[in-house]
Amino acid sequence: METPKSISLKKNTFLNTILNNWDNLDNKTKSILEKIWKVITFKWQLQILLNTPFLIYWLLDKQVDSIHQFNLEIISKLNIPEWLTSMIGFSN
Repeated sequence: METPKSISLKKNTFLNTILNNWDNLDNKTKSILEKIWKVITFKWQLQILLNTPFLIYWLLDKQVDSIHQFNLEIISKLNIPEWLTSMIGFSN
C-alpha cells in the first residue's frame, strides 16, 4: 500500500524529471513545443466550453432525482409513438 509520502515522492520525481528535460532543451525546440501546447490547450478549452452545459445537465440528471422524474414526466406527456418509446427504453 502506498502512503501519501511515497505518492508525493513519485509525483515530485516525475515533475523534476520533466523540468530537468525542459531545462536541457534549446530555445528553438522550447518555442516549438510551447506553440504546440498552446494549440492543444486552446482546442481542449474550446471543447470543454462547448460540452460544459451538457455535462452539467447530465450530472444533475444523475444526481438529482427530481430532475430525472421531470424528464420522465415530459417524455410521458409527449405524443411519441409507442414503438419509439419502447426502442429508447421508456415503455411501461
